[in-house]
Amino acid sequence: MPVYPGARWITDNYSWRWIFFINVPIGLIALFLSSRLLHDPPAFVAERASVREGGRLSVDAVGIVLIVPSSAALEIALDRGQIDDWFGSSFICWLLGIAVMGWMSTVVWELKSHYPVIDFRMLQNRNFAIAAVLFFVFGIGLFGTTVLVPQILQSLYGYRATDAGLVLGPGALVITVLAPVAAQLIQHRVAQPRTLIAFSLCTVAAAMWYFSTFTLDTDAAHYAWGRVLQGVGYGFFFVPANMIAYSMLRPDQNNKASSLTNLFRNWGGSFGIAMVSTVSERRQNFHQLRVSSDLAPPSQILQQSVRVVSDYLAHKGYSSADALSAAKDVLYRQLIRESSFLAFMDCFRFVGLLTLAVVPLLLLVRRTRATVDVPKGH
Repeated sequence: MPVYPGARWITDNYSWRWIFFINVPIGLIALFLSSRLLHDPPAFVAERASVREGGRLSVDAVGIVLIVPSSAALEIALDRGQIDDWFGSSFICWLLGIAVMGWMSTVVWELKSHYPVIDFRMLQNRNFAIAAVLFFVFGIGLFGTTVLVPQILQSLYGYRATDAGLVLGPGALVITVLAPVAAQLIQHRVAQPRTLIAFSLCTVAAAMWYFSTFTLDTDAAHYAWGRVLQGVGYGFFFVPANMIAYSMLRPDQNNKASSLTNLFRNWGGSFGIAMVSTVSERRQNFHQLRVSSDLAPPSQILQQSVRVVSDYLAHKGYSSADALSAAKDVLYRQLIRESSFLAFMDCFRFVGLLTLAVVPLLLLVRRTRATVDVPKGH
């Protein structure tokens, strides 16, 4: 989980580009510890030996060549789509075309390859396919709201990046604390994985509903508690979702499964961020048109508001003409602020509904012994 307060502090005091250097010392420490403490089990050693041919490791070079431009095109399209008006931009259309054709070619090639970089054949396993969908929706919810909450706090409430990061921090802490609890509940057979995931998804949906009830007068504490509630949901998600994903796989398939679940989670994050950007922009235009139609020039509410604000500004020393102009400007900015806020609340509702929509998939999960007997060292 990213260290949000630290990253936000760096953004305030240096530049957001320095955030990526956080990974350097952490990565070096992780590399050192993993090389000293972790060792491949015999099944993985046998798998690595099986893919060597003539003393040389077989690499799916064609698959890598196909994946790199396809992923790059998709990421750039999702990142720039709203900025460049999606299909109104030939650049975005070309990128999406490259991404679609590239990934279609990748899937065809990987299905035929003996040593695929991404083994899409594993999606034929029902439990693994369901887990992949869950990870995709998880990515949308977590990364989408991770972008959404600071954007609300900074653009509408005037928070600094550091303050917005502190609001996100408690949610990350809750996930860290509750993930081992979920593992213990499964290990001691207190709860089934799909039961915990159902609880997780419903809790996340409840958090999205809680966020959607906020107003422009809501303080940072409420946003922090909403993030905590979301963290409670995701804290009970990771371990059960992985249990379902690996429940019907052979040990030699674990590495391939890990790459595929990471792919779906990363895709979910990219689509979630793009969704938040697009939905908030489009819904802001919608709410702005709807609210402004109710405040047309003949509106008594509008005229009264303009008169109250202009009288206040005139009392502060503005001339009559300047006070009238400034009053209209103040009310227009308030209209934009209200419209933006309503659009952000729509994003929370959308994420909540999407999260609830995948709950019925849990009824299709096959219950196996592997989903109950969790290894002690999980």
